[in-house]
Amino acid sequence: MTEGTRVSRTRTIAQAGMIAAVYGALTLVTVQFLGFLAWGPIQLRVSEAVTVVGLFTPAAIPGLAIGSVVANLYTFLTTANPLALLDVVFGSLGTLLGALWMWRFRSRTTLALLGPVISNALIVPAYLPLLVKGFGLYKIPFTSIDLEGQWVAMYLFGMVAVAIGQAVVIYGLGLPVVVGLRRLGLAEMWGAAGQREG
Repeated sequence: MTEGTRVSRTRTIAQAGMIAAVYGALTLVTVQFLGFLAWGPIQLRVSEAVTVVGLFTPAAIPGLAIGSVVANLYTFLTTANPLALLDVVFGSLGTLLGALWMWRFRSRTTLALLGPVISNALIVPAYLPLLVKGFGLYKIPFTSIDLEGQWVAMYLFGMVAVAIGQAVVIYGLGLPVVVGLRRLGLAEMWGAAGQREG
């Protein structure tokens, strides 16, 4: 192993660790302050804005996945609800797939940012009915609609709700972060080509 390879590998590991720590910590803070809005059918996790670093470094792929595992594992440990393990596995899988998509399409920002929106909108609602049942929640928030025993309806509602929440955070908070990092010349600090949309 050459000195350059060792430095590159060390840098990637350090970046992944920083990304995991920031994503995990922001997720926990969001869950504490937004409660049901951070983990229920409508998910407004401010930490999802951090996923935009997937445009600038491949280290975001393991970093975001590990941060998701840690944050979801914390939720499992604090709720003592075994159903929360579904979020540890499948929620983290959604984050991993979103990060892979983002890195793959990094040269097309708008398309790249769709990765976490689509992956979470398809995966999270598949197990969300089990989670909300475990917490005794089967009514659509702010309505009198009861979805107990209606998995397909809950999945479709969850898909739309999660997609909206993800899109609001990623495009409403994350995209301005991308623009700001590029404008300030900080995108290059990640050591990868944070290409502009072409």
